[in-house]
Amino acid sequence: MKKILVTGGCGYIGGHTIIDLVENGFEVISVDDLSRGSLKMIHGVEKILGKTIKNYKVNLCNLDDTEAIFLENPDIVGIIHFAAFKSVNESVNEPLEYFRNNLNSLINILKCAEEFDVSNFVFSSSCSVYGNPTFLPVTEDMPFAEPESPYARTKQIGEKICEDFCKINEHFNTILLRYFNPVGAHSSSIIGEFNETPENVVPVITQTAIGKRKDMTVFGNDYDTRDGSCIRDYIHVMDIANAHTKALQYIIDDRNKSNCEIFNLGTGNGVTVLELIAAFEKISGVKLNYKIGNRRAGDVIEVYANNNKAKKQLGWETKYDLESMMSTAWNWENALDAHKKAVKPEKVTE
Repeated sequence: MKKILVTGGCGYIGGHTIIDLVENGFEVISVDDLSRGSLKMIHGVEKILGKTIKNYKVNLCNLDDTEAIFLENPDIVGIIHFAAFKSVNESVNEPLEYFRNNLNSLINILKCAEEFDVSNFVFSSSCSVYGNPTFLPVTEDMPFAEPESPYARTKQIGEKICEDFCKINEHFNTILLRYFNPVGAHSSSIIGEFNETPENVVPVITQTAIGKRKDMTVFGNDYDTRDGSCIRDYIHVMDIANAHTKALQYIIDDRNKSNCEIFNLGTGNGVTVLELIAAFEKISGVKLNYKIGNRRAGDVIEVYANNNKAKKQLGWETKYDLESMMSTAWNWENALDAHKKAVKPEKVTE
């Protein structure tokens, strides 16, 4: 089996991708310093797969510690690089921390790939590189617009770092995956979004519905969209995960047309925040307590994907519709709640 290193493997998308990789015949090791990820994710992944996944608790901004992983695993053939800070709002308030973490970790992992001759690399990018696009749906050849947040800028710079690295390393194959808004959870309800204070809208919806939050805020209803709220392309996390597997297979099999290629990962359907809430209320039967607030700094008005390139070249298809996205997210939230209620503090006896 080919060994793949997944950085950020204890995170939301990283954990789900490990499952898809293993189910498609790869051996996987993970690196995650647990500053944002959780060991609960790896433990859940292991439960689903019925096998142990090694995680190295290493900060990738430390080059020596990162090199040690490659020294211990000389048979790594590919890397999927998720590890990054990803909060748009936090990046607006802490831009230097985002540049330090997201760019230094990428540079170090590329240094190790070069040093240890690992020639297959998949970079976790984002639709945020498009900023507020000039036309929709966005295609991969659309020029970058001014980013709406420092987080988005780190993804733009990260892509350019990869592109420049590939120019001087012709044998090095890189896929840049620009994914849109990952949502949902594994169908087993064993893993999902573990972040207890998420900013992403779907876990905020489910936490509000189950009572963890008193209410939720829709940030703006005065945008130039069909109902005034922002439009996004929501895509199930397992569809995103499978695209990473297919991207690796694509370059390992030498089917790539150049040594640095870009693919959009979205459903191609734009959904407003208010439509998303309506879809959740329909599948759950729960009336959501939400209010309309002011616009939020860093938010793009409207973006959704043209995904024809990924379908044609990677052989990738989305399998989950909006109802499945919301139902798996709701099932996951209920599973978390049931587990929390089952684990009660022991009574203290004198």
